[in-house]
Amino acid sequence: MTPAGDIIIQKASPEDAEEILALQKLAYNSEAEIYNDFTIPPLHQSLGEIVDEFENQHFLKSCADGRIIGSVRAHVEDKTCHIGRLIVHPDCQNQGIGTRLLEEIENVFGNAPRFELFTGHRSEKNLYLYQKQGYKVFKNQRINEDLTILFLEKYRNNA
Repeated sequence: MTPAGDIIIQKASPEDAEEILALQKLAYNSEAEIYNDFTIPPLHQSLGEIVDEFENQHFLKSCADGRIIGSVRAHVEDKTCHIGRLIVHPDCQNQGIGTRLLEEIENVFGNAPRFELFTGHRSEKNLYLYQKQGYKVFKNQRINEDLTILFLEKYRNNA
């Protein structure tokens, strides 16, 4: 598939919502399989809900060959940039696209002193990426016997 060097990362618009939502559902299917839980919110978000998120979140998309192959969204609250739903098409993973999206969303919110995101405790690829980028677990929340959410943070000074 397309190497990370050939992709374009740019701001997404509400017109991209339908394609991002389809990619989100495809990407989060593997997360659902890890936890055997297909009720996770990213799989059930509606088009209207994601369009509404464009009102208060900054979306980035990565494109190759005229299609969206990755996305991330974030917003700032209380001097913390909350990063969410970093997704890469399954056929394009392990090529540096997620890393580039994460770095670019951090750059967009360059004035934020702190960044925060979360993932499930069994999501080894996600944890590897986030920790490689300087994120550290600071809190966990047990959802049920099969899922603990790990919250990770990174301070601008540590970047």
